[in-house]
Amino acid sequence: MASPCGAVLRRHAAVAVLRAAAAAGDLSKGKALHARLITCAHFDIVLHNNLISFYAKCGQVGLARKVFDAMPFRNAVSGNLLMSGYASSGLHKDSLALLRVFDFVLNEYVLSAAVAASAHVRSYDVGRQCHGYAVKAGIAEQPYVQNAVLHMYCQCAHMEDAVKVFENISGFDAFAFNSMVNGFLDRGLLDGSVRIVGGMIGEVENWDEVSYVAVIGHCASMKDLVLGGQVHAQALKRRLELNVFVGSALVDMYGKCDHARDAQYVFDVLPEKNVVSWTAVMTAYTQNELYEDALQLFLDMEMEGVPANEFTYAVVLNSCAGLAALRNGNALGACALKTGHWTHLVVGNALMNMYSKSGSIEDAWRVFVSMPLCDVVSWNLIITGYAHHGLAREAIEAFHCMLSAGEVPSYVTFIGVLSACAQLGLVDEGFYYLNTMMKEVGVTPGKEHYTCMVGLLCRAGRLDEAERFIVNNCIGTDVVAWRSLLSSCQVYRNYGLGHRVAEQILQLKPNDIGTYVLLSNMYAKANRWDGVVKVRKLMRERGVRKEPGVSWTQVGSDVHVFTSEDKVHPQMDQITVKLEELIDQIKAIGYIPNFAVVLHDIEDEQKEEHLMYHSEKVALAFSLIHTPKGETIRIMKNLRICDDCHVAIKLISVITSRKIVVRDAVRFHCIDGGVCSCDDYW
Repeated sequence: MASPCGAVLRRHAAVAVLRAAAAAGDLSKGKALHARLITCAHFDIVLHNNLISFYAKCGQVGLARKVFDAMPFRNAVSGNLLMSGYASSGLHKDSLALLRVFDFVLNEYVLSAAVAASAHVRSYDVGRQCHGYAVKAGIAEQPYVQNAVLHMYCQCAHMEDAVKVFENISGFDAFAFNSMVNGFLDRGLLDGSVRIVGGMIGEVENWDEVSYVAVIGHCASMKDLVLGGQVHAQALKRRLELNVFVGSALVDMYGKCDHARDAQYVFDVLPEKNVVSWTAVMTAYTQNELYEDALQLFLDMEMEGVPANEFTYAVVLNSCAGLAALRNGNALGACALKTGHWTHLVVGNALMNMYSKSGSIEDAWRVFVSMPLCDVVSWNLIITGYAHHGLAREAIEAFHCMLSAGEVPSYVTFIGVLSACAQLGLVDEGFYYLNTMMKEVGVTPGKEHYTCMVGLLCRAGRLDEAERFIVNNCIGTDVVAWRSLLSSCQVYRNYGLGHRVAEQILQLKPNDIGTYVLLSNMYAKANRWDGVVKVRKLMRERGVRKEPGVSWTQVGSDVHVFTSEDKVHPQMDQITVKLEELIDQIKAIGYIPNFAVVLHDIEDEQKEEHLMYHSEKVALAFSLIHTPKGETIRIMKNLRICDDCHVAIKLISVITSRKIVVRDAVRFHCIDGGVCSCDDYW
């Protein structure tokens, strides 16, 4: 091209070259032109501004700043271009710092950029100062400024200020609507999002894609399937369900509304699936306890060549936790390590959860101490993990380490701490945590904490006090608290109180099978066989049937599931031989079948056979056949382990010299050498 100097070069030609170089990302051509322009007599503010724009678009915001600083005169465009460059590079603090060197009047575009930067760095004070300047300058009602200010207040968690701005916006503004809904949802202020969505439901024709995502997110948080279905219908009319972001939001909504199959349907029709949509449908299955389906989807995603992100790994690791599939969890942990996702906090927490719920608290602790960063969730996982494994002292020690690390305990933290106090019978300490420490850190006690205290009083044998505690703290409708007291009545043989508590539970939940079982056991221990008969009759009259016990164990890469008295497993002959061998061996060291736990009215010989084929015993026999000597056996069960199986498994651990971990519906039982972590109290 001709020389850029002199009369031949017109200014607009240089501008055109700079814009073309910026579009092509051709840094060298733009810098060459810049070098020539320096010697040009016509190097004015327009060329300076275009140079700032060029360098900013090429990602050279430092060079853009040098041009800005060298300008003899600047206008609002100069500042706006440089602030936009900082914003594009994520340098929002530098963008705000630029306000201090402005020597000209700020217009609505510069103020909007400044307010947007304030939102990014959550600087409420600077954002509010900018808002005040806009009001004085008479530009606060400019659409750019209004939307930026509204978004800033939402991001800075000042929703009352955001509402004031929103109420002054005339007509429907999609950006403002989206900001308000997301602002309320991000802070768990569901009543606020209800008001906004309800007020704008008639403007559905004016919603954009982000609006649909925001409203669907509102439906997910509220678990409002009716409104969610209506919004889905509107999205179908506009063909927006094919949009990957709207589709992913619909998948998430159906999952949180307990409709995993509908989530799968929405996912299947998406023409383009990214890692977000894959993770959303896996999350839907995990939330609905369809863990195998979630893991299968992960394999399908890998087959499609879609790389997993940290959230994907977190979801599938939590699915492994639900199945207690330790080997699968180990493999996924190795994949996360190989792909560089292991260091993400969400993955580390999911790994801890998987190890803890798979009965390997030692590995959970190993992950915890190796994490580069821990948050309150990490501490909660290790504290509650220790508590569930019966390691109460370790749980309390971890809690005090948490306090020393400066981490503020949460609602969940105190559930784990009070559970640990209950296991150790630390009544005074428990009441101190409940009445003093929780108040100091601003955590309001809830039903779960009071239920833990009931368990603590019961563990200490203070049953009458536990009953008064339930009544005085307004948790008389909590079946879990009453059932805890009922279990303790059986342990301490306080059958009078137990009968009264059982009646209370059955008034609240007439079909609670656990109560019938405990009541029958109490009558049997008191040799009140007429009471046992009465319970069985009442169950028949009310059509209450005991849910079959289901246990599962992982051997190799396969999970084997066993149901009580179900003899269809292909290796049942081997299992039966092993069971008979084990029962004979433990009888020799003191095992006596506990017929009291059998609710069926059958002969003693049949009762003994019935007990032998309880699902946890069958799973244990199968594991002993197929695992090497010395390997820890892990069994999961859908119900509480019964008295008979608990005694039998303790004795089997002695004769086989095996550590056996059983996770039932209540807690872990880590049994080694005939000793259980629950101290025979659960």
